[in-house]
Amino acid sequence: MSSAADSLSVPDAVGSSPVIGMIWAQTEAGVIGRDGGIPWHVPEDMAHFKATTTGHPVVMGRRTWESFPEKFRPLPDRTNIVISGSEPSAFPGAVVVGSLEAAIEAAGASPGAEEIWIIGGGQVYADAMALANAALVTVIESAEDGDTMAPSLDVDWALAALTPETGWLESSGGSRYRISLWTRRP
Repeated sequence: MSSAADSLSVPDAVGSSPVIGMIWAQTEAGVIGRDGGIPWHVPEDMAHFKATTTGHPVVMGRRTWESFPEKFRPLPDRTNIVISGSEPSAFPGAVVVGSLEAAIEAAGASPGAEEIWIIGGGQVYADAMALANAALVTVIESAEDGDTMAPSLDVDWALAALTPETGWLESSGGSRYRISLWTRRP
């Protein structure tokens, strides 16, 4: 991972344990997905996601699980928790639960539970807004259209850190991006 996000210490910014963080990448207009996938390729953001979530439980909905290529499921070195009403056999290597509350409970009993990461999709993020105390958001300078939008961080959230502090980072693929850390206001 590049050093771009090294200054974004989520546990320090949140100041409490566990961190219940949401992590996503979005366009400036808030698009996070299209047709079950991500409509851009920013390798540095993928490295940031991996470095942030590795060693910690990740919580996702069924469609997010299905959006990962089969060879990457379950995400390695993380307890993968899928919220679904489907049979657990449909999610080999994952813990399957029926609700976000059950997912947070399962995550709390998993290795690395001092940080629990909610990784999508749109409905899971919307449901998690009341439980989360951090949001780690990569903004991609892109006009891509999509069918899934990021949740809106309202007045209950404060910007805690931004990398870079001004301007943009440049991806090896040419896209520009920046990473912001938001924390829930006390």
